Amino acid sequence: MRDTTMSSAATPELEHLTLGFIPLVDAVLLIVAREQGFFTGQGLEVTLSRENAWSTLRDKVAAGLLDGAHMLAPLPLAMSLGMERAPCDTLAPATLSHNGNTLVLSWWLCERSGAALGDDPAHSARALGEWRARHPDAARPRLAMVYPFSCQHFLLREWLALGGLAADRDVDLIALPPPRMVAALREGQIDGFCVGEPWGSLAEHEGVGRLVASGAQLWADHPEKVLGVTRSWARRYPATLGALLRALNNASDWLAERPEHRRQARDWLALPPYLDRSVSHLDSLPAGQAPIRQRLYGDDLLRPDVEAMGRIAEALQRQLHARGRSLDIRTLHECHAPVHYDAALHQ
Repeated sequence: MRDTTMSSAATPELEHLTLGFIPLVDAVLLIVAREQGFFTGQGLEVTLSRENAWSTLRDKVAAGLLDGAHMLAPLPLAMSLGMERAPCDTLAPATLSHNGNTLVLSWWLCERSGAALGDDPAHSARALGEWRARHPDAARPRLAMVYPFSCQHFLLREWLALGGLAADRDVDLIALPPPRMVAALREGQIDGFCVGEPWGSLAEHEGVGRLVASGAQLWADHPEKVLGVTRSWARRYPATLGALLRALNNASDWLAERPEHRRQARDWLALPPYLDRSVSHLDSLPAGQAPIRQRLYGDDLLRPDVEAMGRIAEALQRQLHARGRSLDIRTLHECHAPVHYDAALHQ
C-alpha cells in the first residue's frame, strides 16, 4: 500500500467539503474514505449528500452547491459541451468504477419472450426481438435508463440493436432515477431497465425481474463512474483536490487488501444514509464476479484514461451529430486527463 499521507502535501485550502452521490454500489470509495477516516487523514471533513437523480446532482455541482460528486462517466463531458443545459466546464480527475450495469426485464416479459441471460448478450436481445416480430400488435415494452447521457442509455440501445430493435421505434424509452427502478418494475410502470448495481440484482432477488445481459458483456471493462468537479473549483482549490484524490486512493488500496475489508464496506453501504436495505441481499461487496464484473478498487482503477472512454465518446458523438454538432476532442482529453491524479500521487 502506497504511503499517501498528508505529511508531504500542501495543506488543503478547504477543510469542509460536501460531495454528492447517487445510491449505487459504485459510490463505495467515497463511503469508505469517509467511514474509515481516509478523508480526515488528509485534513478534510467531508459530508456525503445523497441525491436521487443525476439531473439534480448535475445542477448542484454546476451551481456550486456541491464541491464535487460521484458521476456517470459521460456526464463531465456532456456538461462541458452543454448537451442538456448551459455549458459548465467539468473535469473527471479520478475514475471510481468500471462495469457494474445490468439489463433486466420483468418476469412476465422474460416468460413470454424467452429472453434469458447467456454468455452472449445478443441471445436475450434476439429473443425479445423475435417475440416483438410475432406480436406486432402488443404494447411496446417500456424500458428505463437513468439519464440521457449515461452508459446505461448507450448500452440499452446497443443491446436492443442486437435483437433488430430500435429504441426510437420498437420500445418506449424513459429516464428514471436508479432508486425508482425496482419499484417501477414491480408496479408494472416499466417492463425492464438498465441500471447500476445493486438495483438489478435486487430486482432478481425479489423476483420482480430477471437479468438478461450485463454492461460488461456489451462493453468490456468500460469506465462507469468518475469523480466530477468543475474546472473552476479544481483551479481554485488544487491542494484540496489533491487531498481528495489521495483519500480515494487510500480507500481503494484498503478495499484491495483483504476480504474482511470488503465485507465491512458492504456493512457501511447498508447504513441508512447510504444505500440502506437495497444491499441487504449482498453478503459482501460484489466485485469482479461474472456476469456483472464490477471493478471498484485496485489495479490503478482511479487514474483517468482517455483511451478507455472510446466507446462512450463514440456514443456521445452520435448524439451530437443528431444535433448538427461534433465532439470536441480537445474537451474530451481535458475532461479525462490524468494530470490532477498524477500530481496528487506524485506519478
